[in-house]
Amino acid sequence: MARLPRLILPAQPHYVVQRGNNGQFIFYDAADYVAFLGWLRTAAKTFKVAVHAYVLMPEQLHLLVSPADAGGLGQMMQWLGRYYVPYFNQKYQRSGTLWQGRYKTSLIDPENYLLSCSRYLEFTPVGAGLAARPLDYAWSSYAHHVGVRPDPIITDHPLYWALGNTPFDREAAYLRLTEQSLGADAVRTVEKAVLKGWPLGSEQFKTALEQRLKRQVLPAKRGRPFKTVEKIAAD
Repeated sequence: MARLPRLILPAQPHYVVQRGNNGQFIFYDAADYVAFLGWLRTAAKTFKVAVHAYVLMPEQLHLLVSPADAGGLGQMMQWLGRYYVPYFNQKYQRSGTLWQGRYKTSLIDPENYLLSCSRYLEFTPVGAGLAARPLDYAWSSYAHHVGVRPDPIITDHPLYWALGNTPFDREAAYLRLTEQSLGADAVRTVEKAVLKGWPLGSEQFKTALEQRLKRQVLPAKRGRPFKTVEKIAAD
């Protein structure tokens, strides 16, 4: 099946995943995480990409971002690779690619999925056995969202701001959200969309996307095209 063109829309949130080639580590020590986060902050500002949430894990990284224009996200990811990969290769005396192909991205229906994606992202270290609680993991945006440690990388999405009228209200509301399990079905929905590069949203959201963009946003169903009444009559 042909791969659909990557779908990037300005001012809309996207879930981004980049993994190490063949599952290899892309971060080994604290200095690696700090270096990447420094470049992420610079790249996000340079290419006008708002970072709403992130997590860096030894063999992969996840971002929840909104680019200001259609080209900003791709430029940011290329820039990060241009700086981080040579740093990593020189430090660990290796050569060649670090990433497992192209980064994967899924356009997000914000009203229905943005906060769920943020929670899913920040809980991945817990699911991977790297921490008992998301707050125990240093390399994510969770501490920012619950008011423990402000993070200069983060640009809070309007839906996060809508959680409360004050920072304390928002942080407390987000903490309450994270105390509720997403559920296995919700987790599978997020993972499948990101893996396939499909939009993550309601059927109405996906239909509106196709009408707006005048292009297919999901793979065509298998089998022969459905015949309309007019085509059957013509046959």
